Amino acid sequence: MKIKSNFILRKVADSYVVVPVGKMTLDFNGIINLNETGAFLFGLLQKGAERDELTDRLLEEYDVTRDRAEKDIDIFLQKVRDADVLE
Repeated sequence: MKIKSNFILRKVADSYVVVPVGKMTLDFNGIINLNETGAFLFGLLQKGAERDELTDRLLEEYDVTRDRAEKDIDIFLQKVRDADVLE
């Protein structure tokens, strides 16, 4: 899985936002707000991480059970798909 190249992640003050760039600014109105964990996962998706890698990296980075990590990743991936930012 990979994030479309027309979206970038930026930290603004204490928040993380995903904004469209280039031609995508005409088709996508708004921004996506992410928490720290969402920004972490988004960054991995920008590099083409698959679900298993997302899970492994989340377990390395945060104190969370595998079951909770997998459920949270599934929710995150669905939201990213719904926002149409995945290739």
